[in-house]
Amino acid sequence: MSAEKITRMANQIAQFMESKPHAEGVALLASHINDFWDPRMRRQLFELLDAGGAGFRPLVLDAAGAIRRPAVEAA
Repeated sequence: MSAEKITRMANQIAQFMESKPHAEGVALLASHINDFWDPRMRRQLFELLDAGGAGFRPLVLDAAGAIRRPAVEAA
């Protein structure tokens, strides 16, 4: 999946969750990604976040610590 699509999807979830109180939005965003994104998608998300997180809404950055980081794939 492209970096643009991962960013867009995470930001769409964040935009919806921004209507909630901040702590609830963070928890719900992380929960949604943990429950519905496969490890490959989460791995790509963390590659983008680890590279600086450019383009992500602030709620995505705030939720990153609660998103399960998948194991590194063996080469």
